[in-house]
Amino acid sequence: MKKTYKIDVDCANCANNMEAAAKKVSGVKDCTVNFMALKMIIEFEDGADVKNVMQEVRSACKKVEDDCEVFL
Repeated sequence: MKKTYKIDVDCANCANNMEAAAKKVSGVKDCTVNFMALKMIIEFEDGADVKNVMQEVRSACKKVEDDCEVFL
């Protein structure tokens, strides 16, 4: 399953860091961040708890870029 989330991030490098951090989270099959559109597309692994996975993605992104936001 894929879901799209609105994000707030200041630069393309920060967006790349967010994408890399999200891909490392358990339950995330793939992640793509589009800096120009300010969107994050997450593909979840089968059976993943979307709500819990997204909380972990948000935390992981905050660790690499503390001024970013993922709107759930």
